[in-house]
Amino acid sequence: MFKSPVFVGLDYHLHVIQVCVMDQTRKILLNQSVGNSPDAVHRIVSLFGSGDNVKVAIEASTGVANFAEILISKYQWHVEIAHPNYVKRMKQTPDKSDWTDAKLLADLTRVGYLPRVWLAPQYIRDLRDLVRHRHAFVQQRTQTKLRIRALLRHHRITCPHSPWTIKGKDWLLEPDNISNVSVRLMLRNYYNTIAFLDKTINEVVAEMEDYVADDAVVKQLLQQPGIGIITAITLRALVGHFDRFRTGKQLAHFCAVCPRNDSTAGKTTTSGIIKAGDELLRQVLVESAHRLIRYDPYWRAMADRLRANGKKPCVIVAAVANRWIRKLFHQMCDPTPSGEATEGFSRHDQKSNLESVVESKPSDVGTQSPQAPEVRCDRHFSGTAIPLPVAPQQSRRPFRGTKKV
Repeated sequence: MFKSPVFVGLDYHLHVIQVCVMDQTRKILLNQSVGNSPDAVHRIVSLFGSGDNVKVAIEASTGVANFAEILISKYQWHVEIAHPNYVKRMKQTPDKSDWTDAKLLADLTRVGYLPRVWLAPQYIRDLRDLVRHRHAFVQQRTQTKLRIRALLRHHRITCPHSPWTIKGKDWLLEPDNISNVSVRLMLRNYYNTIAFLDKTINEVVAEMEDYVADDAVVKQLLQQPGIGIITAITLRALVGHFDRFRTGKQLAHFCAVCPRNDSTAGKTTTSGIIKAGDELLRQVLVESAHRLIRYDPYWRAMADRLRANGKKPCVIVAAVANRWIRKLFHQMCDPTPSGEATEGFSRHDQKSNLESVVESKPSDVGTQSPQAPEVRCDRHFSGTAIPLPVAPQQSRRPFRGTKKV
């Protein structure tokens, strides 16, 4: 019935949604507010298009992922999630209203300039909720321990044992050692809180392990040196599909462990690591880098080289995390790794990697199979891969180091 596509911008809110419908000529067909319901949005958009002819854009926020999945599965619309910070920079007016925001999303979709983000499947979103739920309890436990330290320091109490051991706890709760009743009461409450949080964290970890029991990606991550069950589950939840990135450098940028580009006037330099990215993901990678430097000879040798060149410890750890996640990208995406890409990892044969891909759930496997032809896909797209032209290989410019004086 409808042949020409229509472009829809949705400004999502808790109770209402501003809907803007635009045609190919940038003519606004509709721009009005409706209730926060997929049926309400479909009722007015269906007057202008249906099925694949409807291209929808919606900014990422709480509840948007579930809303977008309903539009995709129920009405077969083409829905894309927009990055809110990048969309905000594209606005050409200081004024803000729901009307203009919905119009901007529809217009960006029309011209193909929408800054898209990945729509994670329900399996990954549920796993992310569990990971962040556990991390919230870990932060509460850390804050409680810091309060114990501050309380002891405030009252000038020196414990001969560690406060986190049984001896230290018994010594602090003994009336002969601490005569102040209020201090003992606060210490007792703090220790009860830590015991409750420990029990809760163990319950969440057990649920996480049951949730990923059949996850082939987690099993492959656990085979890497320096990765435990918490690190593997966190990487699986926050990264999702490794093959949605084109290169390991893109994955390192996503993990916020690579330096910023600070180039000007033909001079190429780098500065500190980028600030964008998930803080929990970067924290996990930094902790993994510390373990690799301590226990793995390959990464210990790299850290020693950087230390010999005068690099600071924080720079060394960030460099190891950056290089490790890039190598991990090739290890997870290439079914037959060989050569330099596998140094610093445990070797895997081709059979085990292919079996892990075949045995994966449909929702756990990326859109690009290992046997697929060489196609570069938009890493922010949340559906069928869009083939993009492969840029020709260019020779690298020779490195010109600084001249020694």
